[in-house]
Amino acid sequence: MKEPARLIVMAKAPVPGTVKTRLVPALGAQGAAALAARLLEHAVRQAVAAQCGSVELCIAPDAAHVLVARLAREHELLVSLQGEGDLGARMQRAMERALVNVDRVCLFGTDAPAIGPGVLREAVAALATHDAVFVPAFDGGYALVGLRRPAPQVFADVPWSAAQVMALTRERLVAAGLTWAELSAVHDIDEPADLSHLPAGWL
Repeated sequence: MKEPARLIVMAKAPVPGTVKTRLVPALGAQGAAALAARLLEHAVRQAVAAQCGSVELCIAPDAAHVLVARLAREHELLVSLQGEGDLGARMQRAMERALVNVDRVCLFGTDAPAIGPGVLREAVAALATHDAVFVPAFDGGYALVGLRRPAPQVFADVPWSAAQVMALTRERLVAAGLTWAELSAVHDIDEPADLSHLPAGWL
C-alpha cells in the first residue's frame, strides 16, 4: 500500500563557495554558506512539523556533509542524491521516484523560509482535487511543486533562472490538460536585496 504523502526538501550541502554564490558579495563565502545551512535546517524542520507523511532530503552533491548527516539522524529523514542533469531533470527524477511509493508528493527548496507547516499542509491537501500544486515566487519562478502523478512536460527545457518560469509552467499545464492550484506567492532568498525578507534576527 502506498503512503499518503511525502515532502521532499531539495538542497545543496552548505559548502562555502558552492552555495548561495549570489549572496557572496553581501555576506562573503562563509556567511553565504552559514545562511544556506540555516535555511536548510529551517526547511527540514518545517517539513517535519507539517506531519504530512515521510520527509526526504534530496541532496547534492553527496550526503557526507556533517549537517546533512545530523538532520537525517535527528529527524529520521529519507536521504537521496539529486544526481546529474539540470534542475528540471533532478526534480522530475525525485518526484517520479517518490510517486512509486506515495499518492502525493510536494517538493520545495530551501530558498523560501516563508514556506511553513501550514503552507505544506495546504499544498498536500490541494492535491486531493488537483493534479498539481505550486507556491509561486515573486521573482517569477516557483518555490514548491506538488504532483499526484508524473508530469515530465512540466520540467523539460525550462529556463530555470528566468523570470517567466511560472508563466511557462502554466502554459505547459494547460497543454497537458492538467489541473493545478496556486497558493500565495513567497519571496526567494537569492540576491542581496532579498535578505530583507529573511525572518527577524537571522542576520
